[in-house]
Amino acid sequence: MVQGTASNVGKTLIVAGLCRIFKQDGYRAAPFKSQNMALNSYITKDGLEIGRAQAVQAEAAGIEPTIDMNPILLKPSGTAQAQIIVQGEVFNDLNPEGYYAYKHTLAPKIKESFERLSQDFDIIVLEGAGSPAEINLKENDIVNMYMARQAKAPVLLAGDIDRGGVFASIAGTLLLFTEEERRFVKGILINKFRGSQTLLEPGLRQLEELIRKPVLGVIPYIEIDIDDEDSLTERFNRVSASSGLADIGVIHLPHIANFTDFNALSRIPGIRLRYVSHADALAPADMIIIPGTKNTMADLRWLRQTGLAEAVKKLAICGTPIFGICGGYQILGIGLEDPFNVEYGGTMEGLALLPVTTVFTKEKIRTRVQGYFAPLEGILAPLSGAAIEGYEVHMGATRLINDKDAVSLAQIQNISSGEHKLDGTFAGNIYGTYIHGIFDADPLALIKALCSGKGAVYKIPDAYAEEDLNFKAYKDKQYDILADCLRRYINMEQVYAILEEGI
Repeated sequence: MVQGTASNVGKTLIVAGLCRIFKQDGYRAAPFKSQNMALNSYITKDGLEIGRAQAVQAEAAGIEPTIDMNPILLKPSGTAQAQIIVQGEVFNDLNPEGYYAYKHTLAPKIKESFERLSQDFDIIVLEGAGSPAEINLKENDIVNMYMARQAKAPVLLAGDIDRGGVFASIAGTLLLFTEEERRFVKGILINKFRGSQTLLEPGLRQLEELIRKPVLGVIPYIEIDIDDEDSLTERFNRVSASSGLADIGVIHLPHIANFTDFNALSRIPGIRLRYVSHADALAPADMIIIPGTKNTMADLRWLRQTGLAEAVKKLAICGTPIFGICGGYQILGIGLEDPFNVEYGGTMEGLALLPVTTVFTKEKIRTRVQGYFAPLEGILAPLSGAAIEGYEVHMGATRLINDKDAVSLAQIQNISSGEHKLDGTFAGNIYGTYIHGIFDADPLALIKALCSGKGAVYKIPDAYAEEDLNFKAYKDKQYDILADCLRRYINMEQVYAILEEGI
């Protein structure tokens, strides 16, 4: 099990890297996180929802993600409310007090999922959440030392040296553990190190003497491009290029969800992709994307309050393509209705850029899909007929109002049931879809269309070949880079010895 001294110390990447190493060494490995809190989710082949991080870790292990890898997922929908997903399906919406009072009744589901995984794999790599030493929360813990005890899993404790105070955070975490909990900790990992390890060595030796635990590795700050777990990502602050043939502006909604939709686009060389939260930063984008959101109505209000709504409408009038995905698609419509108080209740006017209306329903749509773009018009017409593969995860049902200028965006098939249906709509240069990952299959096709729309031709730089831009192959290479780095800086011989010895 990998635990951390705090959130965002790198537990998710370490687990992914270990899963890759075990795969490379001939073991069947699987990730497990009993409870995850994130807005980036993933839909399994059987139409169930887990955290994106466990899907990434499963990819690294070379296996198909299943709900048993993340039996409980919390998706915050407001400042004090979260949707509770248990073994892939919506269970309830609760505030923190309601959830903490109830969470231990979910222990049988956690045990059930873990036992199923244990029967099918040689090694399970567990991930903790936040800090395991939150003494005000330990009584209701179901994800950190609770799981270490249940799984009889030796623990590696990771600390983030980049944020400072790593020695104090490691020693302090162990200080707040009980004697039994300290017995589970078999080694320390220092993560995100920049600098000379020679200068660090005296501190490492003193730490080992103080806590009587070995430091198994000092992992450097890794520049790796792997899907992010949640909004703590640094991706929002990055710009993929200072300038380029095409500029894509993704609106950074307060409740942005599944922003992994844009990772494939961000790595196309010579293209500028940036996250925008101010109206004056929209121009000179060649395309505006309104992404998914866990709270469509709240984020629509925010768009109006910030002036972004009006700025988007002005750009639309000028012919700039606007693309809405999931909640962004709903926002582009004429109106929203929430009769069951799924979000705010009542009704709200949308941006009225697409002739659709959305009604929020109690049922959550979760499907993996494949298909192709319908014959399109406008700047994105070159995408007509292009292959699509992705997933749907939403609470709303969107209906196309009869309009001669608006037609469906895509024809898709549910991978699990085989059912065919139409998705989304477009009118002129305004496009909307429910399909997350809609650009992943061929991100270059979108870029070429945007460049063509402004009278330019996109040419892959000489340093790249078109096959280098295959997103799946690229991600696979990233997992290998991660594993190579961990092998170099973690004493894997000791890790294997710890696995053999257990607790």
